[in-house]
Amino acid sequence: MQYMPVTESMFLIAETRDQPMHVGGLQLFVPREGQSAEDLADEISERFHAATDVSPMFLKRPATPAQIAGYTAWTQDDEVDFDYHIRHIVLPRPGEIKDLLRYVSLNHGALLDRRRPMWEIHIIEGLADGRVALYTKIHHSIVDGVSALRLLQRSLSTDPDDRSGTAFWDMELVRRRRRRRREQRPPKGSSRLLGAVTGVAGAIADTAGQVVGMAPAAARIAAAGVFDKDYVAPMQMAPSTILNQSIGSARRFAAQDWPVTRLRAVARAQQMTLNDVILAMCSGALRRYLSDHDGLPDESLVAMMPVSLHSDGDSDGNAVTAITVRLATDIESPADRVAAIKASTHGAKNVVRGLKPLQALALGAATIWPLAFATVPGFVEYTPRAFNLIISNVPGPEEPLYWNGARLDGSYPVSIPMEGQAMNITVTTIGGKAGFGVIGARAQLPSLQRILAHLETSLAELEALPPAR
Repeated sequence: MQYMPVTESMFLIAETRDQPMHVGGLQLFVPREGQSAEDLADEISERFHAATDVSPMFLKRPATPAQIAGYTAWTQDDEVDFDYHIRHIVLPRPGEIKDLLRYVSLNHGALLDRRRPMWEIHIIEGLADGRVALYTKIHHSIVDGVSALRLLQRSLSTDPDDRSGTAFWDMELVRRRRRRRREQRPPKGSSRLLGAVTGVAGAIADTAGQVVGMAPAAARIAAAGVFDKDYVAPMQMAPSTILNQSIGSARRFAAQDWPVTRLRAVARAQQMTLNDVILAMCSGALRRYLSDHDGLPDESLVAMMPVSLHSDGDSDGNAVTAITVRLATDIESPADRVAAIKASTHGAKNVVRGLKPLQALALGAATIWPLAFATVPGFVEYTPRAFNLIISNVPGPEEPLYWNGARLDGSYPVSIPMEGQAMNITVTTIGGKAGFGVIGARAQLPSLQRILAHLETSLAELEALPPAR
């Protein structure tokens, strides 16, 4: 058995029937010239079933008994039952996008089986526009959003003539990555050995220094919370909204993409980051959505944002901290709202920049601690909250991507609503498109799909602003 670190076990501990803890993704592919959607779906299924040399990540499951060892250790299956993990389905007619989103909504509320490796992939044909969809579910104890996007990228190619497409769990993809990393290493010799020894010693000393620096870092964060009016420190309270209630397991998923060029044009004109533009779009959309339901609070909504700690060449898995930002939903003027969002994200980034990795993880733990108690009866109803929803942005490559010549035409994250956090908005920028995936508790958030129209209205509103000076 393999030890399970707390950064992974916490997603298993937090899981309940009404709070599945898997992340997902929905990708749309355009068949290559001369290929039908049926042929592409069959080709994907055949290649995936043939990828029997499976990466260890996709073989592991919680050890048994699940309620004891299953939170502390991983075990591995010897093989994968592909007939169970790979589902090939045809949408009912007329095969509209709303039918695809309905299928994802219904399946995303179902728990993954802990007695098997915790992932599924659904190959979906029958769309009237001729595209083929892939919907994937992977438990959050196995990957975070950045790792999931990396896995997708490795199975794709920038070459439309490449026909080596395979499944993202194929060990051949892992071996290719390892070969590239070896090629980038310095040549063998005493200098390399000395570098390794000094590197280990330096890492030990650095870790010790980070631990010693915890108290000063905490003091710095506390000071920022007191003296920087734009910084939202951990433990500060967010207003009560319809987003913050106890939820059931039924889900509703809405997705749409926008050209990244539109978002970048706003970023240049308003002297803000692409991430700030996404927050401003969400802010305007949430203002309208909550107003539609007579639920817009007088105080600003607060969003929690995961911040990746991954670096180039590191291992897959979970490596993330978190910050909180004000969305300025209490401000009617779009220009003033943009200024307030920029100030809030700037304050949070200033705090994170000064932290070492272990300190950043500690900040993230302090930020998200209420989620650990959300399933305790009465906690959501009677305890103040630190944030109203999670908004995440996972950047990907700009260039077009292909699987065996089939072009990736859309990529939409399918994330996790939680007790007290009935909505989650996650964005992936890939292939020149910003794909917004909005997932919410079906019963608690009516007409969730309207938020897509509100996002477009909000973006148009930002485009109409005069350039910042």
